[in-house]
Amino acid sequence: MKKIINAVDQVENQMIEGMVKAFPQYVSKLDCGNVVVRSTKKEDKVALISGGGSGHEPAHGGFVGKGMLDAAVAGAVFTSPTPDQIYEGIKAIDAGKGVLMVVKNYTGDVLNFEMAAEMAADMDGIEVKEVIVNDDVAVEDSTWTTGRRGVAGTVFVHKIAGALAETGASLDEVQAVAQKVIDNVRTMGMAIKPCIVPAAGTPGFELAENEMEIGIGIHGEPGVKKAELEPADQIVDTLLEKILADIDYSGSEVAVMINGCGATPLMELFVVNNRVADVLAEKGLKVYKTLVGEYMTSLEMEGFSISLLRLDDQMKELLDAEADTPAMTVIK
Repeated sequence: MKKIINAVDQVENQMIEGMVKAFPQYVSKLDCGNVVVRSTKKEDKVALISGGGSGHEPAHGGFVGKGMLDAAVAGAVFTSPTPDQIYEGIKAIDAGKGVLMVVKNYTGDVLNFEMAAEMAADMDGIEVKEVIVNDDVAVEDSTWTTGRRGVAGTVFVHKIAGALAETGASLDEVQAVAQKVIDNVRTMGMAIKPCIVPAAGTPGFELAENEMEIGIGIHGEPGVKKAELEPADQIVDTLLEKILADIDYSGSEVAVMINGCGATPLMELFVVNNRVADVLAEKGLKVYKTLVGEYMTSLEMEGFSISLLRLDDQMKELLDAEADTPAMTVIK
């Protein structure tokens, strides 16, 4: 295993410290573990908190800032943060209008975030609500999940719910728009090379030189099947077929995210988007906005995912709203 690290047990701490030193105008670190919050707290707004295991950078700390998250909690690599970490994050960001937790559907994340919410309600009287993201169409249940996994579509939830929270909307309103995004976003991914968790030292799955894994998750877990490697257009067609069959996108305007898994060149992501745009046009779908890049990665996994968000006028407006974070900036 080759990693540019100092020590396995210090990776997460040193990553967060390095991030805070790089972006002090955006984030600061709490003294209770790897929790980052907005450097300048905005009062009188619903606060958003998200997080999960490390290894998905820039998610989730990279989306802390104006118009998106107020806090992000990082556990060990691909491991849920503890309830105590999440609880401290909730307390730090509460600004009098309640806190919305954006939780990806992994059993450890759901249990620990919900435990932290109970702690904040019981001990501090903070109103906390949640949404659970389950956008992955590849599998219904997985090693770490009951139901569908939460993957890259989570970033759309951060952006749209965060934009509404920034306007001073109520906790119920912010929760409702977050749930609307979840109800309308679907994702599927693939990989041609696995990642290696530093503490494990071995790949999460094995692939021959001419193989690919279809339907991978974001924790280095294998997908639904191995297959012979195909040209990019055929891979896109396979993923889009499953996504488009899951909800009725016909006649819709959509937002597209082509998300790199950590080691995929932008050249290849743009090749993927070239086919995605053509297929959607052929099917009569209008692409309102496209995001291409690394948003929710899996260490050095080589592959990509496609997320498709069916939009209405409210979601379009919030998607376009101003945001200023280390990993996403929208200028109005």
